[in-house]
Amino acid sequence: MEESRTDREISFFRPRGTAMRGEVRVIWLVLAGWFAAIVGIQAGVYLLEINYSELLLEEMTFFNLPIHFWLTGQVLPLWFIVLCVLFNIWMDRHAARRLDGALRFRARSGREDE
Repeated sequence: MEESRTDREISFFRPRGTAMRGEVRVIWLVLAGWFAAIVGIQAGVYLLEINYSELLLEEMTFFNLPIHFWLTGQVLPLWFIVLCVLFNIWMDRHAARRLDGALRFRARSGREDE
């Protein structure tokens, strides 16, 4: 009984099959892009604060908002949405490619029940 349960387990860290490995690879890439954006923007704001001055950082505005607020409060959620759209486009293409040779609709039998 234990053997059948372990055969059905799905692990994100040990994917089985080429399809699942591809999906996990794309998920890792999306997470890496999200992490790079968070760390990169925060590092950029920190470097602006150190190299120039905090006053200059607050004087730089975009649409009447301080640039550091714009980067962390507006760009990161937009980047997350872009990553989600790219992931969904990839998943749609990946799923369509997997279903190319499959029978998508069930044919009715010759006898119709009324």
